[in-house]
Amino acid sequence: MEKADSSRRASKNQPNPLPVLAILAKDVGELAVHEKQVFSPILKAWHPLAAGVAVATLHSCYANEIKQFISGITELTPDAVQVLRAADKLEKDLVQIAVEDAVDSDDGGKAIIREMPPYEAETAIANLVKGWIKTRLDRLKEWVDRNLQQEVWNPQANQEGYALSAVETLRIIDETLDAFFQLPIPAHPALLPDVIVGLDKCLQYYVNKAKSGCASRNTYIPTMPALTRCEIGSKFQGVWKKKEKSQNTQKRNSQVATMNGDKSFGIPQLCVRINTLHHIRSEMDVLEKRIVTHLRNCESAHLEDFSNGLSKRFELTPAACVEGVQQLSEAVAYKIVFHDLSHVLWDGLYVGEPSSSRIDPLLQELEQNLLVISETVHDRVRTRIITDIMKGSCDGFLLVLLAGGPSRAFSRQDSQIIEDDFKALKDLFWANGDGLPADLIDKFSATVRDVLPLFRTDTESLIERFKRMTLEAYGSSARSRLPLPPTSGQWNPTEPNTLLRVLCYRNDEAASRFLKKTYNLPKKL
Repeated sequence: MEKADSSRRASKNQPNPLPVLAILAKDVGELAVHEKQVFSPILKAWHPLAAGVAVATLHSCYANEIKQFISGITELTPDAVQVLRAADKLEKDLVQIAVEDAVDSDDGGKAIIREMPPYEAETAIANLVKGWIKTRLDRLKEWVDRNLQQEVWNPQANQEGYALSAVETLRIIDETLDAFFQLPIPAHPALLPDVIVGLDKCLQYYVNKAKSGCASRNTYIPTMPALTRCEIGSKFQGVWKKKEKSQNTQKRNSQVATMNGDKSFGIPQLCVRINTLHHIRSEMDVLEKRIVTHLRNCESAHLEDFSNGLSKRFELTPAACVEGVQQLSEAVAYKIVFHDLSHVLWDGLYVGEPSSSRIDPLLQELEQNLLVISETVHDRVRTRIITDIMKGSCDGFLLVLLAGGPSRAFSRQDSQIIEDDFKALKDLFWANGDGLPADLIDKFSATVRDVLPLFRTDTESLIERFKRMTLEAYGSSARSRLPLPPTSGQWNPTEPNTLLRVLCYRNDEAASRFLKKTYNLPKKL
């Protein structure tokens, strides 16, 4: 101890002087080697394990110092790591001497080794590193919280169209990884999974925060009005329709009033959120490659640590990004169709006389929205959003036809208008071959395509088909009185509720009589 202390004082003015316990560990190691080479061969005549006894004694002496040191360290400093690494090396050297010395003894040196309880220097280093990791991650999470509160999701914030808070978050993650690999520790590969899991959770937290409060498709779909039958040729029809229209509007707007007050949930802002999640997802692969490069330059890494990429990968964040893009894409689509364009769809299309309230106003406004989307959204997610808008438009179109309330009524002659309008809607998304692929359009318009022939089918055939399908669904119990089939929302030309709704909006005496007699449906809400 005295020698180590004087060595430390002598090296005080040199750059990076060694801590006293690191000097002591080195000196004790040299003393043990000297003991083994010079004295142990002679002392072996009096004691079979002379070298073992000597190193066990030295181990115990150094243990007093190192245990006290370990109990006093609170953070990872270069000095602490130097001492702990020196202690670890000393312990391994002392144990090696004891094992070699006892090679011929009965128990192979187990009794001597039992007298050398481990310093646990590696555990102490690992605990310090875990503390360092936790501090870094806590700081990062606080930073994410603070920055997301200030984030406005401005499409003009940068050329790429994603949020600056995401750029900063990824930069801090990079810095954290760099700092981790610069720590003067031997066990980077062993502790790396803790870093990756922690960073993964922080990024997942960012992604979940970025999509929280953005609603989903169901937020925007209007509530279906109760079933009614048509008021055939009534002179009050026009008056009644105006009143009905205002009711529809009120019912829906209360749901999304809160969303409207907040600028950060506008369509351009939602697009920036989508771009941001897409950007984070694509950066995950870059991050993992960077970690492999760090490992390659790492003194303690073995080939198996990174030969197949990383043993521990980012798992939560990519999944959260995929899910988030899906949720936000649907929210954008259904917000446009059912909220922003409700005046030309839910409150306008086919209200009153179908021939004088056709689809053109809806198509014009849809086209403007598609242009905004195309300019704002990253090209890798553009097709997805436009496909969702098409799905929403088809859902909206069917909702108008099958659940549009008493302000709408269709004769068989109107079926041609409806089919022409639907073709115009598909053509908007086809855009002469510059829009969505034809197979996607076919796939997502299939339900409308299957249901539309019902509007040109004569009333008697519809009633017969409805009775047959209901009997098939409910069995013999339905013979005495036809049950009212519930609304599943899964429209289908063979589904009783879909057939019933076509009859509800059929502007003809036979349909109205059947609905009055069978279900006593009212003409008004």
